[in-house]
Amino acid sequence: MNNKGKQFGAHSNPPLCTRSHQIGALLLVCSTFFLTRAYDRLLVSSAENSFDVFRRSHYVVESNDDGSVSWPERGYGSRLSLKIYVYDENEIQGLKPLMYGRDGKITAAACLKGQWGTQVKIHTLLQQSRFRTRKKEEADFFFVPAYVKCVRMLGGLNDKEINQAYKQVLSQMPHFRLSGGRDHIFVFPSGAGAHLFKSWATYINRSIILTPEGDRTDKKDISAFNTWKDIIVPGNVDDGMTSDGAKIVQPLPLSKRKYLANYLGRDQGKVGRLKLIELSKQFPEKLESPVLKFSGPDKFGKLDYFEHLRNAKFCLAPRGESSWTLRFYESFFVECVPVILSDQVELPFQNVIDYSQISIKWPSSEIGPQLLEYLETIPDATIEEMIARGRLVRCLWVYASDSAPCSTMQGILWELQRKVRLFHQSTETFWLLNGSFVNRQLVEFSNWKPPMPLP
Repeated sequence: MNNKGKQFGAHSNPPLCTRSHQIGALLLVCSTFFLTRAYDRLLVSSAENSFDVFRRSHYVVESNDDGSVSWPERGYGSRLSLKIYVYDENEIQGLKPLMYGRDGKITAAACLKGQWGTQVKIHTLLQQSRFRTRKKEEADFFFVPAYVKCVRMLGGLNDKEINQAYKQVLSQMPHFRLSGGRDHIFVFPSGAGAHLFKSWATYINRSIILTPEGDRTDKKDISAFNTWKDIIVPGNVDDGMTSDGAKIVQPLPLSKRKYLANYLGRDQGKVGRLKLIELSKQFPEKLESPVLKFSGPDKFGKLDYFEHLRNAKFCLAPRGESSWTLRFYESFFVECVPVILSDQVELPFQNVIDYSQISIKWPSSEIGPQLLEYLETIPDATIEEMIARGRLVRCLWVYASDSAPCSTMQGILWELQRKVRLFHQSTETFWLLNGSFVNRQLVEFSNWKPPMPLP
């Protein structure tokens, strides 16, 4: 080793480091640095693009050229497969009063309009649905029709009668008893939600409730809405704005809209609404809030309402008697960006819609000049983009057949499919080794006869 070391030292010359070598080394270091930075940026950009693709395919509903929608992989799926039994009005004693009043004089047509119209529409569309079954033994769900909000508003039943009618209906349903109501569906279409049935917490607290209202704690001790079992449905927008034919009004180009924002509604003694009305007096050139009269020579008609609604870039939607507001859904059809001013609001189909892309939610405690100042900072190009994204998903606010390319019913059915259970049981249900279900007295299910004992 020593000899070899000496030979190396004796016969080798140290490398010469010239100026050209130094310049070359410096260029190599610089080029390596910049190439590495460029490659890192490429990787980051590629990762971001990949995440965007992943987000779109997994989480966000997309509209197709034919008007249909593609549900995201993580949202719903690719195939609907469920069966719903719709109770007939003549099948269950007590249903007719809940649909037509004590005297049977209220009609479905009379109940089709207004906020409570969803009770009629959902019932009618399920009767026509390709997912309807007439065999109870194969049903995933059971739909209980009632137009109770309309019946109450038109004087067909009072609160006590409504309560008694529902209890009578439930006592006629062996399948409700079998599952404890877990596979039974009820619709409550107004801000009161399931509170229209005063004893809901005792009798249908495990059932699936379809409602636009996710909060009612302003007047009740507890909300009837449960995030994990119930389904938020869109409000009933006037058919004249959602139908395929001529609309009541057409959206205006942004450049022709007179106001930055508007609020069209009564004050109802609610703080947020009162603040907006006062704000419109301070900034009349930016915020419109006309007085809505429903009678007399200055009556604010349907055409007047939508003509005013379309004349602003942003439509303000504060809470009223409850947290939800129909104005939010109407905004998409006049193509203004909805600004939610209701902290407790729940929105439909959150599995597939990213609401931050199509609307704004602003703290109700911060209603004031700062709200208008913020809205003024948003460029028209950004507003146009939000409107365009809203245009793609607003078909989910339309109560049309589940066979339509896109509809509220499609969204509801997908939400229901996520809740399908292979097995149902309740505190009053027992089963034996032969697979038969029995009650506490060991009577087989096939022999259960109404009236059923209520919980």
